[in-house]
Amino acid sequence: MVQISPATEADAETISEILGEIEAYYGGDNTPGDLGQIRAALFSERPAATCLLARDGDAVLGLASYSFLWPAAGADTSLFLKELYVRQSVRRGGVASALMGAVKEAAVAAGCSRVEWMGDADNPPALAFYEAFGVPPHDGKVFYRVNV
Repeated sequence: MVQISPATEADAETISEILGEIEAYYGGDNTPGDLGQIRAALFSERPAATCLLARDGDAVLGLASYSFLWPAAGADTSLFLKELYVRQSVRRGGVASALMGAVKEAAVAAGCSRVEWMGDADNPPALAFYEAFGVPPHDGKVFYRVNV
């Protein structure tokens, strides 16, 4: 049975491993994430993000990480889902749906007006999941990125 809970600092090494899996999924090297950066981003005095973990007992099955954005519509706040990842061995078993449900609950609890995310155009399984989840792609925005 999948249970969703916020990550704690004790989960940093597992999150590091999963970040390596995510890199490999997108064609990079399966290099674990830097523990110092993970701890600073998630567990410092001013965290940059929140990370939810899907668990079955002691096994971590996947994660969702999000931050809040302001302004969204007017002076509203939105929840921005940065990463949704389910480990390969448990995909198509309801883990992603459970994580998405928990993300939506977090947005409601925080008083957000919406949940937003992006999907990679070259990731058909993810796009099919979002479509099956009942959320159509949103036209009207162009994504930009600059490295600093």
